[in-house]
Amino acid sequence: MKTINALAASVLCMLSLAACNKAESPSEVSHDVSSAASESAHDVNEARKDAASSVGEANSSVASEMAESASTAASANYDVAVAKAEGDHKIAIEKCEALSGAAQKDCKDKADAALDSAKADAKAQRDGVR
Repeated sequence: MKTINALAASVLCMLSLAACNKAESPSEVSHDVSSAASESAHDVNEARKDAASSVGEANSSVASEMAESASTAASANYDVAVAKAEGDHKIAIEKCEALSGAAQKDCKDKADAALDSAKADAKAQRDGVR
């Protein structure tokens, strides 16, 4: 009995496997291919939309970071220019101390004017970058 059941199970298994490899009709294949192509095109379009959105967000982020970097650099350059102008002013004032009277006053006035001009130039450079 066990042999008959085993033989019957083997025959059924072979028949079911044979049925799995049964070719579909050309119209079924055409329909399945068309459906798969349509689904694939839809998936590709969705992936392209997602990619475009991601790239857009990344570009926006990069532009924002670049603007922030430019602003930071402009502020840093301003600080350096003002520090240099103030240092040059101190040196000029010390040199003016060698003079006396009106010459000393004119020298200090020129040093003050040079400082004001350098600060104005630094501010214009900083504000022009922003």
